[in-house]
This record gives sequence, structure tokens and C-alpha cells, in this order.
Amino acid sequence: QVQLVESGGGSVQAGGSLRLSCVPSRSVHCMGWFRQAPGKEREGVATLSADGFRTYAASVNVRFTIDKDYTKGTLYLQMTDLKPGDTAMYYCAAKEWDGTNCSFEKLFRGFWGQGTQVIVSS
Repeated sequence: QVQLVESGGGSVQAGGSLRLSCVPSRSVHCMGWFRQAPGKEREGVATLSADGFRTYAASVNVRFTIDKDYTKGTLYLQMTDLKPGDTAMYYCAAKEWDGTNCSFEKLFRGFWGQGTQVIVSS
């Protein structure tokens, strides 16, 4: 079992930036971020595999960066040029590494945090 605690959400104007953090209760090597807007399904945002391989949803590519402090195990999501369409609850997810690259599909079956709210106003 892994507990995940997210922080860093808030309200910003379009074009602004936020950095989300996710602290796991123990080391875990397949991690990622998802988001869910009101009335919409949860969607993958970014993943980070044990070897540093990253994937991004097309809607956030270039604007968002997933990264990790390997000394602390903390996962980050740096979000820039935020748009109203980025408004959502953002969730951290993690899964035990199985030796292959992380994916949104794998993380769906893993552990989840409680989420942190991001609101972007125009």
C-alpha cells in the first residue's frame, strides 16, 4: 500500500503557473498525474517511469513538466501557461514498477491521492 499526498493547487489567472507536489509514503517508481474536471472523466496528464521516461497528454505537452526529487521521492508537476480548460482536480497516482515503462493504463490500477484543486480563470 502507498499513501500519496498532493499539494500546490490553487486559483490562478490564464497564463499563470503552478507547481503541484505529491509525497508518497514510501519509494515507488511508476508515478503520474491525472485530472478530472466537473462532469468529465478522469484523464491522464503525465507519467514518469523509473528510468526517467516521460509521457504527456497532447493537451499539456510543452506546457507541463513532470519531475521527481529522487532524494525525497516527491513527484512534481510544473504547469505553465495555464488555460481555463486546465481547471480540474489533479490526482497523483503510483504503482509498483514492473520493469516496463509506466503508463496511464497501469496507473489507473494503482494507488491514488485525494487530489488538489486547480482553478484557472480567464
